[in-house]
Amino acid sequence: MAEKNYYDILGVKKDASDADIKKKYRKLVRQYHPDVSDDPDADNKIAEINNAYETLRDKDKRSEYDAMLDNPFAGQGGAGGFGGFGGQSAGGGQGGFRWEDIKDQFGDGEAFGGGGFRFDDIFSAFGRGARGQTGGRTQSSGFDQFGGGFGAQDNKGQDQHAEITVDLASVYSGDDYSIKLNVPVRQPNGSVDYENKTLKIKIPKGITDGKQIRLAGQGAAGMGGGKNGDLFLKVKISHASNIRIEGADVYQTVNIAPWEAALGDKINVSTPAGTLGVTIPKNSKSGSNLRLKGKGIPAKQAGDLYLTLNIVNPDISSETATKAYEHLKQAFADTSINR
Repeated sequence: MAEKNYYDILGVKKDASDADIKKKYRKLVRQYHPDVSDDPDADNKIAEINNAYETLRDKDKRSEYDAMLDNPFAGQGGAGGFGGFGGQSAGGGQGGFRWEDIKDQFGDGEAFGGGGFRFDDIFSAFGRGARGQTGGRTQSSGFDQFGGGFGAQDNKGQDQHAEITVDLASVYSGDDYSIKLNVPVRQPNGSVDYENKTLKIKIPKGITDGKQIRLAGQGAAGMGGGKNGDLFLKVKISHASNIRIEGADVYQTVNIAPWEAALGDKINVSTPAGTLGVTIPKNSKSGSNLRLKGKGIPAKQAGDLYLTLNIVNPDISSETATKAYEHLKQAFADTSINR
C-alpha cells in the first residue's frame, strides 16, 4: 500500500488553497499537541504534520512535490528527489520512497532472488561500488544525492508567535523578565519531543503596546539539520484601571478635591514616570487634561503624560460638614449652572 502523501496527512485536497492548508494545519496542531492530546503517538503525528506543512506552505516546494506525486520516479536531483521533502530512510517513514517501489518499478533484482535490476546498481550510480566493497561512500552519503531523506538539509524551523504581558513600570525603566515555554525539539528519527525551557528576556525601555520582541533560534526545531525558527513575543502592557495608553501617550485620571479645583493648588501625583509635583490651575473643571510633555512612554520619540482631572466631593458624614456645605450654598446663591 502506498504511503500517505502530505495532502492526506493534513486532510486536504490536492487543489486546496494556501488558506485552507494553513487552517487545517493549525487545527491539527491544536488537536495533537502533546500537552493536550491523549494520543500515545502524538509526538510522531505532530512531526508528520509539521513535515507536511513545511512543504505545502512553500509555493516552490509544493510545486516540486506535486510534480513528484504525478511522476514519482522521474528522478529529481539536488535538494528535491525522493527524500527532499523530509522523507525518512528506506523501509518506511514519512513521505520518502520505499525499496518496494523501486523493486516494482524496475522488476525483481538479485536482492529479491531475480535476475534483472540489482541494488548494487543503485549504489554505483551514486558513487559507491557493489555492496560489501570498500573504498566507496557509505550508504547514507551515497544517498545524499536525494536530499533531506538521507543527508542533512538546511530547512529552517517555523517561527513561533506568543504574547507576553509586562507592567507599564517596566516599559518606563526597561526590565528583565523570565518566561517558561514548552518548546518542540526534533529528534534524530524525525519525531518531536517537547521540553520545558526558561528564557530570560530584556524588555526594551520605551517599547509600546503591540510591538514584538524577536528571540532568534527559539522557535520550532529545524528539519534535517536546519536552524531553529525564531520566537516573536507580542508585548501587551498591563496598567492600573485609571490609565489608558494611546501609542506612546499615557492618560491617567487623577482625583482632586473641589477646593483644589476651585482655588488651584499644588499636589503630588504618583505616575508611571514617578511621583511628580503638579500645579492645579484655578477654576479647573472635571475632565480637563494637564499635559506633561515627554512624560509618556520613553519611546524613540517620547510620548506625553496627560492627567485627566476628576473632581471628587467628600462625603457629608458630620453636622459640621453639612453646615459647611450650607454656607457654601449661600455663598454661591447667585451662581447660574447650565443643566
